[in-house]
Amino acid sequence: MHLAAFGLFAAALIVCVILNVSVIYALLAGLLIFSLCAFKMGYGAKSIFKMMLDGIKTAKNVILSLILIGMLTALWRAAGTIPAIISYAASLIHPKTVVLMSFILNCGVSLLTGTAFGTAATMGVISMTMGIAMGADPVLLGGAIVSGAYFGDRASPMSTSALLVSELTETNVFSNIRGMLRRSLIPFIVCCVLYTLAGISLHSGGDVPDLSDLFLQELQLHWLCLIPAVLVIVMSVFKIRVQITMTVSIISAAVLCSAIQKFTATNILGIAAAGFHAQSSQVAALLDGGGIASMLRSIATIIVSSTYAGIFSGTGMLGEIRERIQALSRKISAFGAVLVTSAMASVISCNQTLAIMLTHQLCRNTENDRQRLALYIEDTAIVLPALIPWSIAASVPLDSIGAPISGLLAASFLYILPFYSMLKAVKENKHEKMPL
Repeated sequence: MHLAAFGLFAAALIVCVILNVSVIYALLAGLLIFSLCAFKMGYGAKSIFKMMLDGIKTAKNVILSLILIGMLTALWRAAGTIPAIISYAASLIHPKTVVLMSFILNCGVSLLTGTAFGTAATMGVISMTMGIAMGADPVLLGGAIVSGAYFGDRASPMSTSALLVSELTETNVFSNIRGMLRRSLIPFIVCCVLYTLAGISLHSGGDVPDLSDLFLQELQLHWLCLIPAVLVIVMSVFKIRVQITMTVSIISAAVLCSAIQKFTATNILGIAAAGFHAQSSQVAALLDGGGIASMLRSIATIIVSSTYAGIFSGTGMLGEIRERIQALSRKISAFGAVLVTSAMASVISCNQTLAIMLTHQLCRNTENDRQRLALYIEDTAIVLPALIPWSIAASVPLDSIGAPISGLLAASFLYILPFYSMLKAVKENKHEKMPL
């Protein structure tokens, strides 16, 4: 019965993909399917509803963070923070380094914001615009940008996915981040080498466009505009709670909106809720976005997805599948089992949140060390959904930057990280099995 329920859910997802409609409808259909499953198992409506609420409670911090991120990304635009970063960074980009710098700059912005979607919509758009102007291959640019966007989506203290993993595994997010950054070093270096080689063979067709004058049509650019970003870095170093860090950054950006950009309080509240909208069509094409409204689809996805986790946990619906995965982990290692599970979850779920939750539900008994399990999930379930063409984790960034779907083939970080982690896990297992 349980496998049939998953089959129906997968069918609903496939239908949504084919018809090009929001996966939220498939997720709602899945909620109905799994609720009926629980009802058939003998659970009453009240018990099932409580399971749903318990599932949502596990994601409450993530939902709050999404709301704050929506406000932050909008006010960073309006305060001139993102335009200032872009203007200063643009001078670093040259035709032969455009692919490499697109990767590095998107890594930097995603580490600051913690969101692949927000990074793609800001620095990603700028990188693509400048790269195309210099004759770069949009496939290579798309891959470099997506790689950079997910570098920070995985390892930033602002990342909702990192927060979700820490919540599920009951681990410290900053300890996880230190581990993730260490595990990212070799894949990052390999990516830099690959994108450098790609840049050397790149045909240059133009110069770097001057964006400062364009931004000055709408906003004042001043070094003070960097304060909200600097606060995020400094407060993260001191391990201050993510929500507090974002709130302080939001307040500082709001002050800059008033003091430097001369927005009224009503304007600022409207921007925080609905996003930044420039009057100039040229600036709007590069900067429009953000706001709580931009996060509503993601919030809805997380709420519905988290109800699944509550139902699965409360009913033991995944018990049989979990036992098979545990048996698999004894054959191919705990990391191997997490890798296989997250790949399957990514294909079925069409979104990163549910892939993370399913992977944790199914693999939580494969590794006794919660810190290690958290890192295994971070190295798989966060990056693999971005390689699935029909997943919103892949389609939203690509659509934002106007890159072809084939750009995923050049997203080298998303391939190299799991591969490197697999090699590392094999080495660790051999070391643990060595006789003393």
